Amino acid sequence: MGRATEVDIVVMAAPLADRPAERGGIEALVSLVADDMERVNSFILSRTGSDVTLIPEVASHLISSGGKRLRPMLTLAFSRLSDYEGDGGVRLAASVEFMHTATLLHDDVVDESDMRRGKLAARMVWGNEASVLVGDFLLGQAFKMMVEVGSLPALDVLASAAAIIAEGEVWQLSAAKDLSTDEQAYLGVITAKTAALFAAAAEVGPILGGLGERERQAARAYGNALGIAFQLVDDALDYGGVSELLGKNVGDDFREGKITLPVVLALQRADEAERAFWSRTLENGDIAESDLEIAVGILRRHGTLEATVARARHYGDIAVEALDAFPDSPLRRALIETVAFCIGRAY
Repeated sequence: MGRATEVDIVVMAAPLADRPAERGGIEALVSLVADDMERVNSFILSRTGSDVTLIPEVASHLISSGGKRLRPMLTLAFSRLSDYEGDGGVRLAASVEFMHTATLLHDDVVDESDMRRGKLAARMVWGNEASVLVGDFLLGQAFKMMVEVGSLPALDVLASAAAIIAEGEVWQLSAAKDLSTDEQAYLGVITAKTAALFAAAAEVGPILGGLGERERQAARAYGNALGIAFQLVDDALDYGGVSELLGKNVGDDFREGKITLPVVLALQRADEAERAFWSRTLENGDIAESDLEIAVGILRRHGTLEATVARARHYGDIAVEALDAFPDSPLRRALIETVAFCIGRAY
């Protein structure tokens, strides 16, 4: 058989979202932290207030648009696992959500994204400048709440995460359109850009509860591994998901020239025609209407979407194993189910 040309490359399988698989759920976690999440939501609403009308408008556009609030739920869950009973967990959970929201506002500007959580990105409604500045406001509010808790170690963990996330964003920007990006480099990007906040959100729980280094590192390991698994599934879904389920347009990573793990793996196995295709579309930004379909065909030909999800499962196993540091409880079991949920989104 001769080498494939671009026109020979076609979609070869159903979307990931159409395939059956075991699913986990986050219903148990949501139920167990529901009371505290109500308080978190109240904090969020109260801290988005400002005499500058544009600030609550832009912030509420994204905050009220849905999202699972998984990161603040991790803070609440690990605070409870650590037998902490004060209100610091609620404040830090709200801080974590503000940090996350700020990064989304900034990301959409950098990526020139049109959609976020199924509706127009804030930048499309109010412009790039307002999105960036409101993101800065939310970061400021997040750090104010951290200081109010009065835990220097927790403040150190979250402040360090903020710096690491910013580094990850710059790293990703420098790696965009770079076909030489390898798997190790890409995992470094998502560990900084995505997993750092998951890890910090979990670690502050044992800090508040006064537990030792073993529990702190276990919580951090859980959050880090869960964050990596979460992002890897997102990478696969961008080429094999359904836009209504993603809350963004399928193929956004492709159109933005992002070199995500499915592409990294496909490049390792690419023939001359496929490498020319990736160079034209991702490096040079010369993307035709049919190119997303061709890209999906290449990824499916080499099995890189499935390989990406398999790596997500590996990190999911690491997350579950980290929970061995905590005694069995409904909350611990709910955190295990949360791992299955994050990976099960691929199906």
